[in-house]
Amino acid sequence: MNSSKTPMVSTDEIRALAQTLPRSYEVFVRGQIKFRVGQIVWLALSKDGERMGCGFPKEMRQSAVAAEPHKFQLPSESDMRFNWIHVCLDAIDHAEMRDLVEEAWSSVVPLYVAQEYGRAMGYS
Repeated sequence: MNSSKTPMVSTDEIRALAQTLPRSYEVFVRGQIKFRVGQIVWLALSKDGERMGCGFPKEMRQSAVAAEPHKFQLPSESDMRFNWIHVCLDAIDHAEMRDLVEEAWSSVVPLYVAQEYGRAMGYS
Protein backbone atom coordinates (compact mmCIF):
# COMPACT_ATOMS: atom_id res chain seq x y z
CA MET A 1 0.00 0.00 0.00
CA ASN A 2 1.31 3.43 -0.93
CA SER A 3 1.06 5.59 2.17
CA SER A 4 2.63 8.66 0.54
CA LYS A 5 -0.66 9.55 -1.16
CA THR A 6 -3.40 10.70 1.20
CA PRO A 7 -6.94 9.75 0.22
CA MET A 8 -8.71 12.83 -1.04
CA VAL A 9 -11.19 14.35 1.35
CA SER A 10 -14.53 14.72 -0.39
CA THR A 11 -16.69 17.81 -0.46
CA ASP A 12 -19.53 15.66 0.93
CA GLU A 13 -17.42 14.92 4.03
CA ILE A 14 -16.64 18.60 4.47
CA ARG A 15 -20.30 19.55 4.05
CA ALA A 16 -21.40 16.87 6.52
CA LEU A 17 -19.07 18.28 9.18
CA ALA A 18 -19.85 21.95 8.45
CA GLN A 19 -23.59 21.28 8.70
CA THR A 20 -23.17 20.01 12.28
CA LEU A 21 -21.48 23.17 13.55
CA PRO A 22 -23.68 25.49 15.61
CA ARG A 23 -24.96 28.60 13.78
CA SER A 24 -23.47 27.39 10.47
CA TYR A 25 -25.65 27.21 7.40
CA GLU A 26 -25.09 26.31 3.76
CA VAL A 27 -25.77 28.66 0.85
CA PHE A 28 -25.39 28.31 -2.89
CA VAL A 29 -23.79 31.41 -4.46
CA ARG A 30 -23.05 31.62 -8.20
CA GLY A 31 -22.85 27.86 -8.47
CA GLN A 32 -20.59 27.48 -5.44
CA ILE A 33 -21.33 25.92 -2.04
CA LYS A 34 -20.48 28.21 0.85
CA PHE A 35 -21.04 28.11 4.58
CA ARG A 36 -21.90 31.13 6.66
CA VAL A 37 -22.40 32.16 10.23
CA GLY A 38 -24.66 35.19 10.02
CA GLN A 39 -23.47 36.99 6.91
CA ILE A 40 -19.83 35.89 7.27
CA VAL A 41 -18.61 33.26 4.80
CA TRP A 42 -16.18 31.00 6.64
CA LEU A 43 -15.92 28.09 4.19
CA ALA A 44 -16.30 27.71 0.43
CA LEU A 45 -15.93 24.67 -1.82
CA SER A 46 -14.59 25.02 -5.35
CA LYS A 47 -16.97 24.08 -8.17
CA ASP A 48 -14.59 21.32 -9.30
CA GLY A 49 -14.44 19.80 -5.79
CA GLU A 50 -10.65 19.97 -5.62
CA ARG A 51 -10.20 22.86 -3.17
CA MET A 52 -11.78 24.56 -0.23
CA GLY A 53 -11.33 28.10 0.90
CA CYS A 54 -11.60 28.65 4.60
CA GLY A 55 -11.01 31.17 7.31
CA PHE A 56 -7.35 31.23 8.31
CA PRO A 57 -5.28 33.77 10.26
CA LYS A 58 -3.65 36.31 7.92
CA GLU A 59 -0.44 36.33 9.97
CA MET A 60 0.02 32.56 9.45
CA ARG A 61 -0.98 32.38 5.79
CA GLN A 62 2.40 33.08 4.14
CA SER A 63 4.17 30.60 6.42
CA ALA A 64 1.63 27.87 5.66
CA VAL A 65 1.98 28.37 1.90
CA ALA A 66 5.78 28.50 2.10
CA ALA A 67 5.98 25.37 4.25
CA GLU A 68 3.44 23.29 2.30
CA PRO A 69 2.79 24.76 -1.17
CA HIS A 70 1.30 21.46 -2.36
CA LYS A 71 -1.38 21.87 0.31
CA PHE A 72 -2.01 25.60 0.76
CA GLN A 73 -2.45 28.46 -1.71
CA LEU A 74 -3.03 32.14 -1.23
CA PRO A 75 -6.49 33.42 -2.12
CA SER A 76 -7.06 35.71 -5.08
CA GLU A 77 -5.67 39.21 -4.74
CA SER A 78 -9.14 40.63 -4.08
CA ASP A 79 -9.56 38.17 -1.16
CA MET A 80 -6.17 38.84 0.44
CA ARG A 81 -7.80 41.38 2.77
CA PHE A 82 -9.77 38.55 4.40
CA ASN A 83 -8.56 35.91 6.84
CA TRP A 84 -8.65 33.26 4.09
CA ILE A 85 -6.59 30.48 2.54
CA HIS A 86 -7.15 27.83 -0.15
CA VAL A 87 -6.56 24.16 0.64
CA CYS A 88 -6.01 21.35 -1.90
CA LEU A 89 -8.26 18.51 -0.80
CA ASP A 90 -6.03 15.78 -2.21
CA ALA A 91 -3.21 16.95 0.08
CA ILE A 92 -4.99 16.67 3.43
CA ASP A 93 -6.35 13.80 5.46
CA HIS A 94 -9.60 13.66 7.39
CA ALA A 95 -8.07 14.77 10.70
CA GLU A 96 -6.48 17.84 9.10
CA MET A 97 -9.73 18.66 7.30
CA ARG A 98 -11.58 18.54 10.61
CA ASP A 99 -8.97 20.82 12.23
CA LEU A 100 -9.13 23.36 9.39
CA VAL A 101 -12.94 23.38 9.23
CA GLU A 102 -13.42 23.63 13.00
CA GLU A 103 -10.77 26.35 13.33
CA ALA A 104 -12.30 28.39 10.50
CA TRP A 105 -15.76 28.08 12.03
CA SER A 106 -14.55 28.91 15.55
CA SER A 107 -13.07 32.18 14.30
CA VAL A 108 -16.51 33.52 13.29
CA VAL A 109 -18.74 32.42 16.17
CA PRO A 110 -18.82 33.95 19.65
CA LEU A 111 -16.15 32.49 21.91
CA TYR A 112 -18.69 30.85 24.22
CA VAL A 113 -20.24 28.97 21.25
CA ALA A 114 -16.83 27.61 20.22
CA GLN A 115 -16.04 26.70 23.84
CA GLU A 116 -19.35 24.86 24.29
CA TYR A 117 -18.70 22.91 21.08
CA GLY A 118 -15.16 22.11 22.19
CA ARG A 119 -16.39 20.79 25.53
CA ALA A 120 -19.11 18.72 23.82
CA MET A 121 -16.47 17.22 21.50
CA GLY A 122 -14.11 16.54 24.43
CA TYR A 123 -11.46 19.02 23.24
CA SER A 124 -11.08 20.88 26.53
